[in-house]
Amino acid sequence: MEFLLRAVSVGVGATVVLDLWTLFAKRVLGMSGPDWAMVGRWIGHLPLGRFRHDNMAAASPVRGERLIGWSAHYVIGIAFAGLLLAVWGLDWAYRPTLPPALIVGLLTLAAPFFILQPGMGAGIAASKTPKPNMARLRSLVAHTVFGIGLYVAALLTAMLIRL
Repeated sequence: MEFLLRAVSVGVGATVVLDLWTLFAKRVLGMSGPDWAMVGRWIGHLPLGRFRHDNMAAASPVRGERLIGWSAHYVIGIAFAGLLLAVWGLDWAYRPTLPPALIVGLLTLAAPFFILQPGMGAGIAASKTPKPNMARLRSLVAHTVFGIGLYVAALLTAMLIRL
C-alpha cells in the first residue's frame, strides 16, 4: 500500500511539474505543448486495432479524447514513478536523490520516440516532422523536467508521508 501511495504521489507531482514547465514554455517562450486530445484519439483507436496513423489529426475523433489523453498523461506519470520505486526501492523514496530520478526521466524518452510518435504518424523519434531535431530536443527537455519533477515530488512526499 505504501508503494502505491508513493507512486501515485510522486507520479502526479512529477507530471504537474512537467505541466507547469509546458505552461511556462508556452506563455514565456511561445512554444506549443503536446495536444493531449490527439494522444487520447490515438489511444481511442487502439481497441479498434489501429496502432499507427499517417496523420493523427486526420484520424476520426474519439468521444472524450481530451479526457482520455489527459488521464493517460497522469496514469503514465504514475507508472513511471512506480518504475523508479520498483528499481530503486522505498529506501530511495525516504531519502530521494536526483540521479535515479533523472535516469528514469531520460529513459522515459523511449515511450514517445518509439511508441507514441511513430503511432501518431511522426515517425521514430519525430523523424517525419518538419523539424525533427527540434522535436527531439523538446522531448529531451520535457523528460528531463519530468525527471526533476520525480525528484522534487519524492522530496515533498518524503516530508509529508512519514511511515
